[in-house]
Amino acid sequence: MEDQGNDNILVARVRNGDKQAFNLLVAKYQYRIRSLVSRLVADPLEQEDIVQDAFIKAYRAISRFRGDSAFYTWLYRIAVNTAKHHLVNATRRPPMQDIDAGDMAPMRTPPRLVEDNTPEMIRQNDQLVQTIKRAIDELPEELRQAITLRELEGLSYEDIAEAMNCPIGTVRSRIFRAREAIQQAMEPLLD
Repeated sequence: MEDQGNDNILVARVRNGDKQAFNLLVAKYQYRIRSLVSRLVADPLEQEDIVQDAFIKAYRAISRFRGDSAFYTWLYRIAVNTAKHHLVNATRRPPMQDIDAGDMAPMRTPPRLVEDNTPEMIRQNDQLVQTIKRAIDELPEELRQAITLRELEGLSYEDIAEAMNCPIGTVRSRIFRAREAIQQAMEPLLD
């Protein structure tokens, strides 16, 4: 709650013409927004453009931020909408070049807590991580968004409901269904 108060103070300063206050908000949230956008858009260059566009839109619209929700929740919605708009526009234009699967950057696996695992354990862990990622990617958009906000962004159910513009009960249901689908995908590996 203190964090939200600090954000509201910075927002008030921005509204009064303090551009440095907005720079502080950008510095605070740029990595979280980049992480969010990277889950929606694969190309790192496009990710940078989308993040920059999202912050520009937030700056221009900051007078409309009411403070009913956390600043990050408001910024999150702007970033998601910017990414979705980008994806819609990308489907309307022809590709600039052919895509070669060999050019794709592999997804990084999280660092391991124990480095003395056997090669078999490392392979199993990698396989589990890939299975979870694939299961999340295959979820319907509203389930994927809810589980991402909860498990990867660490948002509360209330903030997720605000960001997704739906009741808390719907958020709980979506997260439950997403967890259930992920668990089912993991079951063959856990036997």
